Amino acid sequence: MQTCLCRVIKYESMQIIFHFCSYFVSVSKKCVKCKEAPAAVVIRAGDTFCRGCFKEYFIHKFRAMLGKNRVIFPGEKVICGLYFQNAHKKLRFSPGIVFVDEGGAVGQSVEERQRTLAELQAVFKATGFPFHMVPLEQVLELPSSVLVTAPALSERPAGAYKAAVDRFIQSDSSSSVPPRQQEETSLPHVQESHRQLLQQLIGSAKTQTAREDLLNTLRQHLLVHTARTEGYSKLMLGDNCTRLAVKLLTSISLGRGAQLAQDTGFSDSRYGDTILVRPMRDYSAKEIAYYNRMFSVPSVFLPSLDTKTTDKSSIQRLTESFVTKLQADFPSTVSTIYRTSEKLQTACRSSSAADHWDRCLLCMCALDTAVGKCCRDRYQKLVKGQIRRKMNLGVNNTCVPSRPFSGICFHANRM
Repeated sequence: MQTCLCRVIKYESMQIIFHFCSYFVSVSKKCVKCKEAPAAVVIRAGDTFCRGCFKEYFIHKFRAMLGKNRVIFPGEKVICGLYFQNAHKKLRFSPGIVFVDEGGAVGQSVEERQRTLAELQAVFKATGFPFHMVPLEQVLELPSSVLVTAPALSERPAGAYKAAVDRFIQSDSSSSVPPRQQEETSLPHVQESHRQLLQQLIGSAKTQTAREDLLNTLRQHLLVHTARTEGYSKLMLGDNCTRLAVKLLTSISLGRGAQLAQDTGFSDSRYGDTILVRPMRDYSAKEIAYYNRMFSVPSVFLPSLDTKTTDKSSIQRLTESFVTKLQADFPSTVSTIYRTSEKLQTACRSSSAADHWDRCLLCMCALDTAVGKCCRDRYQKLVKGQIRRKMNLGVNNTCVPSRPFSGICFHANRM
């Protein structure tokens, strides 16, 4: 995962920024909220906002998502890739920023990476929040503990959240989570041997689809490790509903249907002590692009594995192109897919209930390869192609997973 600051730009450059002016309305229309100021932007058909009301709407949506789910407690340390400018006094948690430099995976030179990191460092310093910049090559040195689910924090009793909020409100909230100026931080140094090993690892994947999926897995492991070592209990991701709609269809195509609840839900506790949260999941990519443009949020453009690739280069890219093009003609496409994802539940055990040896070594989700008893005809329908060659039929037509499945989920076996 890269920061929301950088990942949003991908959608902005693809569909939004080119048609930015077409969504602005004339000054003759009024804001639907204040009924006085002229409208400046149209979010949906009939939803016109002025500049001030749009900012209030945008920030309120973020707070409402956190308040509704009650996962992040006041004063808790949260590492994330997004921020609101000049809003640190209103935040109830202690934020930090993490950025994963993936320049080695996409073939950037050392000079290009250093120049980008210096530019990002200036942006992060302006927020006043502590930030961490880690190269993707560090994933090669991660301890094996990152693949083991740490003991989850003890569950808090009902009403604990409300009591914590009341204590926060009664206290001087303006000094509870003050911004902390970070000392001068040297840019991370990457050994040439590590860069070559990373490129060799990414290149070992046979397809562009597998390379992108492997990169996402490595990035997430590195983010979780950084959160643990820096003392953060929550990892805030920047996934918006447009990206989640693409991820939902992509995950189903790649055989990750059993893990959709963890991959697209608001909170994900597969790592135990570090919970992944997605507070931006109700925002569309268009809303985020408008906010960034209207309020001059600094942006840095970064290449990725799918930069300058065709629509058919990977399943992820093809699904993204399909959803965004359909959204242009049918504006309810993304919201329909996104709302459908909220109703999906996995039939297998949840990742929080699974033992550590019943988890996939790559994605850390509960294994979905235990098919159980079934007749030969049903077995042939369920497992085709590569998976059929990797499983054996036992006595009485019992499906017995063979050794290659040990510790790896169905999707990982297909990579």
